[in-house]
Amino acid sequence: MEKNDKPLTRDALVSMQVIDAKGRLIGKVKDVAFAVGKMGIALTVENEDGETQNVAWEEVQAASDFIILKPVVAQNTYQQSTYQPVQQPVQTVAQPVQQAQPASQQASQPICPTCHRPLTWIPQYQRWYCYNDKKYV
Repeated sequence: MEKNDKPLTRDALVSMQVIDAKGRLIGKVKDVAFAVGKMGIALTVENEDGETQNVAWEEVQAASDFIILKPVVAQNTYQQSTYQPVQQPVQTVAQPVQQAQPASQQASQPICPTCHRPLTWIPQYQRWYCYNDKKYV
């Protein structure tokens, strides 16, 4: 283990100064806490006014002689001009997409003998298909 890989004990963490990413003093570590049912630890930090807050260990960037927090990334921020919803093709079972048919077959499109709806020509299989009954005729 390198010098920087040395694990930090609870005793080493308690009373360490906590500094945010901009270099401002947040407070001192008063305790280390575990949340039931969650992975990781949280630091209980007390500021100069005696107010406490919990800081998740995932928010810590570095810890040695003092603790430095990661920069805070604003959530749900985007520019209106760059946001464009993704267009997804929509297919429904009730109205299937009709395959392109040769002109000679379009004029005489057969009807399904079971449900009496128009059949669709499937060029790949050279067969008529009923989307309603989900079978080839």
